[in-house]
Order: sequence, then structure tokens, then C-alpha cells
Amino acid sequence: MHLLNLGILAHVDAGKTSLTERLLHTAGVIDEIGSVDDGNTRTDTLALERRRGITIKSAVVSFPLDGVTVNLIDTPGHPDFIAEVERVLGILDGAVLVVSAVEGVQAQTRVLMRTLRRLGIPTLIFVNKIDRRGANGSAVLEQMTRRLGVPLVPMGGPVSPGTRAARFEPGLGPAAAEVLAGHDDDLLAAYLDGGVPGSRLYAALVAQARRSLVHPVYFGSAVTGAGVPELVTGIERLLPAAGGDPAGPLSATVFKVERGPAGEKVAYARIFSGTLRVRDRIPFGGVRERGDFAGAWEEGDFAGAWEEGGAVGRRAGAGRAAGSRTAGRTGEGRQEGRVTALSVFERAGDIPRHSAGAGRIVKIRGLGGIRIGDALGTPGRAYEHHFAPPTLESVVVPGPGADRRSLHLALTQLAEQDPLIGVRHDELRGETSVSLYGEVQKEVVQATLAEEYGLDVAFRETTTLCVERPAGTGHAVEFNRKDPNPFLATVGLRVEPAPPGAGVTFRLEVELGSMPYAFFKAVEDTVRETLGQGLHGWRIPDCTVTMTHCGYSPRQSHAHQGFDKSMSSTGYDFRALTPLVLAEALRRAGTVVHEPVHSFRLEAPADSLGTLLPVLARLGAVPERTAAAGAAAVLEGTVPAARVHELEQRLPGLTRGEGELETAFDHYAPVTRGAVPERPRTDHNPLNRKEYLLNLTHRTD
Repeated sequence: MHLLNLGILAHVDAGKTSLTERLLHTAGVIDEIGSVDDGNTRTDTLALERRRGITIKSAVVSFPLDGVTVNLIDTPGHPDFIAEVERVLGILDGAVLVVSAVEGVQAQTRVLMRTLRRLGIPTLIFVNKIDRRGANGSAVLEQMTRRLGVPLVPMGGPVSPGTRAARFEPGLGPAAAEVLAGHDDDLLAAYLDGGVPGSRLYAALVAQARRSLVHPVYFGSAVTGAGVPELVTGIERLLPAAGGDPAGPLSATVFKVERGPAGEKVAYARIFSGTLRVRDRIPFGGVRERGDFAGAWEEGDFAGAWEEGGAVGRRAGAGRAAGSRTAGRTGEGRQEGRVTALSVFERAGDIPRHSAGAGRIVKIRGLGGIRIGDALGTPGRAYEHHFAPPTLESVVVPGPGADRRSLHLALTQLAEQDPLIGVRHDELRGETSVSLYGEVQKEVVQATLAEEYGLDVAFRETTTLCVERPAGTGHAVEFNRKDPNPFLATVGLRVEPAPPGAGVTFRLEVELGSMPYAFFKAVEDTVRETLGQGLHGWRIPDCTVTMTHCGYSPRQSHAHQGFDKSMSSTGYDFRALTPLVLAEALRRAGTVVHEPVHSFRLEAPADSLGTLLPVLARLGAVPERTAAAGAAAVLEGTVPAARVHELEQRLPGLTRGEGELETAFDHYAPVTRGAVPERPRTDHNPLNRKEYLLNLTHRTD
């Protein structure tokens, strides 16, 4: 029997979890359909999910169909929990995107469809709630065609929408041939010659749907079951089965980590190749993209450099091989662990198994250091981010009886389950902050800390997360044994701007054998860590850092005595000196603070524009396009993320309650209004040399 790993995605309240319940019932896995309102669904297992009636964590449930076993992953719909959706996307063979027949296309719908298209994930669309008052199938189909901008193939249409008797009438309409012919020249020729046989049309539909060229559309109701049998048929026939060779080398990716009853880590992973067995000892960790100098060192090209080491590394001359070598992204270290227990998903539960092969989603115990995004066995694709990062931050304030150390530990464990929470601890002020997507996520974190960890906390006002970018090029160097450098190391660094999204690139412009690899590694790791706080305290996500000078004091010892640390360089010298050099290089380059900017689409009565436009201007919003939609006007443009919440609050009063606003992160832009925002530093502040050296002295005392 084939396997299919299927994701259910949608905007909040479109009916994903209800559809999951209906699919399980249709497949005969459950006898009674659970209700989100009653809090008894199979996939919303957290008490908080059942109380609030929303999905917070992705959940896996399995059911059999004719010839295929479906592992269905129910994902959150609220945009505050988009990170959960992101982690699921990399393990899917296909998806069902749910759209409400009443509310139609929402902002999250568009974000999800764009991402599914970009990743090439075959996707069916299910227009839900056709039995609800106000449902309009033809209007939603037209809206999807216009707003989603993707090739759609209606698999039929709704009958008596907006009533309890609403049902789905299957059948490919004449428009299907036209859409499918747009991706098949032979089919287009046959279509123009007078017609295409139904069997050929369906064969083209299967082929194109599995390649994500077109998206079949079904109409129905998860509550009444209308259209669900036809959707099940589409899942069986139109989506591709999971691939992978069970006899190949093991390769799997972890997409979820939770804690078991005893506090142990339980990892959820998709196996892409090979077979995983209980008691297997397997390597795991982040995907490591090695650069030339790291790989060359490990291959032994520079053996003996420690013994020979010179005091100062020479800069590589123009055109020399060393000058073209680049240190690769360090990534996370690989480690090994033994699988102590394994289970697979079958018939709405997870069943212990001794082994599981390619295509399976498994729960794994025994890998204590496992993290989301880790590769098991042979590394596959690097873990990628498909959505925007969090743009908000808030300080967590412990309440009465809440210990700060316990709070930090609890938040660290939550960050294991959701790495984008981004815990940031300020030792100087005794504060811990978290990065967030929105206010609902803040409430969920607060409730989770109270219910699962017994910690009563509050949050300070949410602030916007900015970034810094180098304004130009800056260079700094400090030499070994030359004042004012107190460390036994020579480090020279040049900082240059890089395009947005390029990340941090660390390069070498010194001869590779001039210094032990451990010292190069110490410099690179410290550079990446130091870039977490720029001149104004914000992270520098994109730049190129080149090491222009290096040097060290070779190992020294006295007769009949051991290694003399006071005369010989250690990794500490390079880790301590690098922040000072990098901070000076950044100071000379200068940095510009950039704030997150959202794109917006605002639909409002045309006669309200006179009061709406001045408010948009005061909020820093920039309308870029205006269009008429009947008696309404549609504005599209950009607005600073920091002002989105205020715009949402003021919109009803400005538009008589008729305004509709969609926003999504778009880019970072230089701060041009008001004072440049500063972020308190949490490091030893290398921008202040005296303070930095004093802090280091206290740390080592």
C-alpha cells in the first residue's frame, strides 16, 4: 500500500480540523465526529487548543483509503503560529488548502498558496462551509481565480449553497479543458480541433495536478459531509505517493519536538530514504555546509601548522588560491544517539514498531540532543525558512513566586518546540524576552507557562524587532603583543554589506596554513555570535566578513614543566579579541537600522477615503495602487509593522465597520521617522573597550 503525507492548511476558522474529523470518519477510523466547539477532536489534543478552539501545534493522524495510507498533518490556521506550518511543509507529498465559502480568500490563504506553489507541493482546494448562510460558490471561485492567481480546475459545483441541503455536484466543466490545455501542447491542439475525450482530459488532470501545475477545486461541508467523498477520491487519485528507497542510506528530517511524561524529548521525523530501527545508533544534527578551508583542514592539507606556526599570518596575494577560498557556514554540530523507541502512525493513533522505512512519519525516543530541523543519517536538504521571521518582541515578567531561573528553563524548553520564539536573556538586567508573531501567540505562551510549568508571568508592551545593515565597508586589526591588545592573538576583519537574504558569509584572505584550524573556527564562531548585536543593539542578518590578518604565539613550555598558557595563544585569546575588532570595523563601516514593513491590501467604501488617507499618511503607510471594486475602493501599499496594530484598531471607526485589511511582512526598510530605535545590549559591550575588558576580567576571576 502506498503512503501519502498530506497537509491540511488554511486561514483560521476555515474548518481544517473539522475537515480532518470528517475525513477520519469517512475512512472508518472513528465512529463519532469530534467538534472543535466541544473540544473533543482527535488532533487538537492540548487543553489550551480545546479551550480556545484553535489549533496551536501541528498534529499527525493516519487513516487508510483504497490503495493508499494517508498520514494527515493538521496545521494551525492563525498567522501567529505560521512557524508550525513552515516546519510541516518540508515533509509533505501533497496538501489540501481549505477556503471558507462564506469568508472567501483571506490574507493567510494567499500566503499559503504562494508558498505551496513556490515549493511545488501538489495541492487540492476544498471550499468548505457551502451549507452556511451567505455561502456563494461561484463568487468564491471567481475570487480565488483573481486573488490567488493560480490555474484552477473546478471538479464540479455546489447545489443549493447557503442551506442545510447544500451538496456537491461532481463533473468537469468546459473550462477544465481550456485550463489543462494551457500546459499541454498536444491537448491544446486536440482542443482546438473540436474536442478532447473525457478519459484523455482526466489523464491530463492527474498528470498536471501531481506536478502542481493546476489545482483541482472541490466544494463541500465538513459538518454535513457534502463533497467529502469526492475530495477523498481526489486525494487517492490526484496526489503523488511518497517516494524513497527503504534499502537506501538513512535520511530523515525532524519537523517537531515535544516532551514526554518524564521530560524526555520525543522527535517527529519524516523518513525520505532508508530504514530506521530501534537500537540503531544514528548521527543527527544540523545540515553542515562546509567551506573550502574547513574541508581542506580536515583532509590534512595543513598538517603540522601547529608546530610550525608563525607569529602573524601573511595576507594572500592577489590571484592566489587562498584569496579565493571561503569559509563555509558552520551550522550545528553533528552528534550520535541510539534510538530507544519508535512508533508509526496508523488508524488515528501511533503504534510501536521495531522499524520504519522511507515515506513514513515516525516518533522517535532516545535522541536527547535532537532539535527541530535536524537531519538524521545522511543529511538531505538544509532546513529552510519559507515565511517571514517574527517581527515583535516582548519581555517576560515573572509574577509572584515565579523563579527567574525556572522561567528561563521553561522558555528554553518552549523554544526547543518552536525555535522562532527566540529566547533572549539579558544577564545585566535580569530580563528574558521572546520574539513573537502576534498577541495571540503571547497569550498562548503565557497560558502554557501557567498550565505546564506552574509559572505565573506577565508581558511588557510588545515592541518591534528591527535589524541593522552595514552602511559601507569598515576594516580593523589588532596585532599580537602590540598595545593596546592584551590578548595573544592577531585578528584583522573587514565588514562589507551584503544583499538582503544573503546571510552572513565569513571569508579568509590569509594563508590557510598560517594558523591552527581551531583558531580560525574560534574567530568565525565569535563573529557570527557578535553580529547578533550591532552598533544599535539589533541583529545584523546580512553581511560579508573577511579575515584579513591572523597570527598567534606558538606553544611555549619550560624545561620539566607543562604548557605555559601565559606565553602561548589559546582559543580564548581569539574569542575575546574578535568582538573588539569586529565592533571597530562596524563602527568604521557604520550601520543603518531597518524596521519591518508590511504590505497591505485595504478594501473600504469609496466615500471613506477622504478620512482614511490622512490617517494612513500619519501612520507612515504608503498607498501604491488604487482600484475600484463597485462601491468600494481597494488600496494596496506598505505600512511600518509597528503601526499595523493601530491601523487595525482605527479602521472600523474610519470605514463604518466595512473596511477589510490584509497585511503580511514584506521587507525591511531604513527607519526614517523619529529617533533611531536602540536595543539594550546583553553582551559585554565591545563598543566600550574599557567596560568590555572589565567585564571579561570579572568573568574570569
